[in-house]
Amino acid sequence: MIGVQRFSLFNLLCLIIFLAVVLGQENAQTMRDKASLLSFKTAIVSDPQHVLEDWNSLGVHVCNWSGIRCNKGRDQVVELDLSGRSLRGPISPALANLSSLSILDLSRNLFEGHIPGEIGSLFNLRQLSLSSNLLEGNIAAELGFLHKLVYLDLGSNRLEGEIPGTLFCNHSSSSLQYIDLSNNSLSGKIPLADGCKLKQLRFLLLWSNHLVGQVPAALANSSGLEWLDLESNMLSGKLPLEIIQKMPQLQYLYLSYNGFVSHNGNTNLEPFLTSLVNASNFQELELAGNNLGGEIPPIIGNLSTNLVQIHLDANLLYGSIPPQISNLVNLTLLNLSSNLLNGTIPPKLCQMTKLERVYLSNNSFSGEIPPALGDIPHLGLLDLSKNKLSGSIPDSFANLSQLRRLLLYENQLSGTIPPSLGKCINLEILDLSHNQISGVIPSEVAGLRSLKLYLNLSSNHLHGPLPMELSKMDMVLAVDLSSNNLSGTIPSQLGSCIAIEYLNLSVNSLEGPLPVSIGKLPYLQKLDVSSNQLIGEIPESLQDSLTLKKVNFSFNNFSGNVSSKGAFSSLTIDSFLGNVGLCGSIKGLPNCRKKHAHHLAILSILLSLLITPIFCIFGYPLMHRSKFQRHLAIFDHGDLRDDEEEEKKELKYPRISYEQLVEATGGFSASSLIGAGRFGHVYKGVLQDNSVIAVKVLDLKTDGEILGSFKRECQVLKRTRHRNLIRIITACSRPDFKALVLPLMSNGSLERHLYSSHGLSHGLNLIQLVSICNDVAEGVAYLHHHSPVRVVHCDLKPSNILLDDDMTALVTDFGIARLVKGSDENIPTNDSTSFSSADGLLCGSIGYIAPEYGMGKCASIEGDVFSFGVLLLEIVTGRRPTDVLFHEGSSLHEWVKSHYPSRVDSIVQQAIDRCVPDSMPKQYNKIWWDVVLELIELGLMCAQYNPSMRPSMQDVAHEMGRVKEYISNPSSLLIEEVGLKVDALSLG
Repeated sequence: MIGVQRFSLFNLLCLIIFLAVVLGQENAQTMRDKASLLSFKTAIVSDPQHVLEDWNSLGVHVCNWSGIRCNKGRDQVVELDLSGRSLRGPISPALANLSSLSILDLSRNLFEGHIPGEIGSLFNLRQLSLSSNLLEGNIAAELGFLHKLVYLDLGSNRLEGEIPGTLFCNHSSSSLQYIDLSNNSLSGKIPLADGCKLKQLRFLLLWSNHLVGQVPAALANSSGLEWLDLESNMLSGKLPLEIIQKMPQLQYLYLSYNGFVSHNGNTNLEPFLTSLVNASNFQELELAGNNLGGEIPPIIGNLSTNLVQIHLDANLLYGSIPPQISNLVNLTLLNLSSNLLNGTIPPKLCQMTKLERVYLSNNSFSGEIPPALGDIPHLGLLDLSKNKLSGSIPDSFANLSQLRRLLLYENQLSGTIPPSLGKCINLEILDLSHNQISGVIPSEVAGLRSLKLYLNLSSNHLHGPLPMELSKMDMVLAVDLSSNNLSGTIPSQLGSCIAIEYLNLSVNSLEGPLPVSIGKLPYLQKLDVSSNQLIGEIPESLQDSLTLKKVNFSFNNFSGNVSSKGAFSSLTIDSFLGNVGLCGSIKGLPNCRKKHAHHLAILSILLSLLITPIFCIFGYPLMHRSKFQRHLAIFDHGDLRDDEEEEKKELKYPRISYEQLVEATGGFSASSLIGAGRFGHVYKGVLQDNSVIAVKVLDLKTDGEILGSFKRECQVLKRTRHRNLIRIITACSRPDFKALVLPLMSNGSLERHLYSSHGLSHGLNLIQLVSICNDVAEGVAYLHHHSPVRVVHCDLKPSNILLDDDMTALVTDFGIARLVKGSDENIPTNDSTSFSSADGLLCGSIGYIAPEYGMGKCASIEGDVFSFGVLLLEIVTGRRPTDVLFHEGSSLHEWVKSHYPSRVDSIVQQAIDRCVPDSMPKQYNKIWWDVVLELIELGLMCAQYNPSMRPSMQDVAHEMGRVKEYISNPSSLLIEEVGLKVDALSLG
């Protein structure tokens, strides 16, 4: 027993000594990890979110620091995740001392400089994520020695040079499952030499670089590859069928916008498509924008039935569409446009009942349009333009309840326009131009209220009068009925098309006068009525238009005096040719003869002598009666308070009488007019104390609507106060006159700075534009989230953004705003200060209106976010949303989205060329690039179709603030990636 006790005591003593040694070693490891992390922290120059504040705090164990995770024994750091934390500075090589580190995620920050090669000594590392930073230089070759690495993401940085061979070709790379080096400036070949084996690889993303050469044959060893994206490089050679055929798990293959060719001297696409047949879960194929020749082989029908998208556009393919393609029953998008295809459109195409978008434009298809196309239930876009199609338009298109865009222009179609097209209640674009269509314009089609973008029936053989039903198109942006045989008069009811910006009725046989209502269209920019038989005087309403830019009255029978003032000030004789009865001050027109001028002068004097005494007797006292004073509404722009406090605050503002407004504006003369809109006119005024004001006078001819607008704007301006919202000086309200008095913004609206047509010699630079966008975001975020009574603006656009002396942006024009009480973001239907769709108001301006508004949804803060997104994209592209709608056939955000991400470089470069003056430092070119790309990504996120997917305006303002600080002080803040991102690979 004694021996056993001695032995037990001895063993216990050994165990204690052993544990002490082990614990001592573990404590030493923890101290080394702690020292490494503190060294990493020391290199951080900006931590705006205060993420690292608790690092080294008294009493806080290193395993409890932000972004740190330790093993179960809490003695070794195994994970450092600081993604998306706005950190700025270099990545310290001291991280190499975290010997047990398994996950290092520093993505979506502003880390700069080179990637430390010392990271290659973290032999336990399984995930390395450094994407979306400002890292530059070459990829460190030492990263190829991370033996256990499973996930590598270095995408969206400034990396350059060749990809090191050790990264792909090393015994340590055999465990890699995910590689993302996309969106950098990497060059050279893909470094996969023979013998390299990435057997575990599932995702390889190298898009948007400068890679050259062929796809390496060794990639065939990655037989488990699911996602291969080599898009937008400079790769060449034959399509890699020997590689692809060994990838049965492949789901996504993106090879677009390279220089690939097909086999057998670029004549045979069948071998490559055959290589994809065994990929049973294949879903998307993109081969657009290459040099592919040959026919589309029947084998395409043997591809996986899981295939949902095929992009073969912008190639050199010829021949017909094989009917076997109809086997792809789950296909939603088929794009074969811009090739050399011919033959007829196979009726079997209509068996693909899940098709949503079909692009067959710019080919040589002939024959008739298959009526069975009308049996595709979900078809939303059909583009058959620029072909040689003949016959009539099928009546069956009436069955396409989801059809939004029908493009059949530049074919050889004949027959009449089927009235049944009027049943396509969701149609937004109808373009049948440049065909041989005859007959009259059906009233059912003319009355399509769903048309929001454009109606183009030009260059056909249409005859008969303009249908009165055209006036129902109150959302349409452009109407082109030119080059037909239309007759009769132009109906004055066209003035009801209040959203129209482009109207072309030229080269017809229209007669009678030009209606005055046309000139009152609030957004009309281009009008062409040339080569008709119109008579009478040109309406003065056109000259008074503040939006009209281009007009053509040539070759009619117009007569009378034409002034060179107003909208006509920039016109030349070219707009008036062939009208022998016209005279006036336009250069090239004959001078008008002055008749009975002395009689007119005498009459004017007599009227003056008669009216002045009457005004003195009756008018002046009336204007000073206390009853009139009670109609003056003086609003404070502070928070809501009780009436007594409000009355005290009102005394701080001057009471400006109607007489003073008349005097300040020269009797509201045309020379004082500085703007006009749907609800009235804006005049510049100078008060007796020389203060400059803007007087917004409402047009009371449309009583209820204008009164509602006046009340809304008063309510909004009374209840809000923010540096980026226009403030009210005073208001004048009486039964026959209503006006708001506002401070005059010396730099005008953002619109006049964005477009040279407003006469500015130069636009705004990128720093100014970012600051303006930040101001707008701050102002709208206040309306949505911080105002005492929350407000939905409903009409956010450049013309409603004013700039003061310091170029600070102020949001204005709340004429159709909605006030939202309480915390509910929806408009309460029983609230007297809320305004539902029953108001009959167009909820915004064409091009900026959220899509859900077109489906009868009430105004919402998400709608404002959508408009702000469009505004960002407009600023970046320099294109009005309406211009894109007409010329491109899609909305601005859809057009930009179609270029993102693979083809966005050209948009970014054009924005930099336009908005970055030569005087700005060239070393910041990558900074400008990142800022523009961030604006695009944020704009696309805001303009998402689903309202619930859009960020809040508060989050948008936060992001804009960071971009503003970043561009003002480069590398100071994170520019987060907001585009779509591939789901991270599970590491188990």
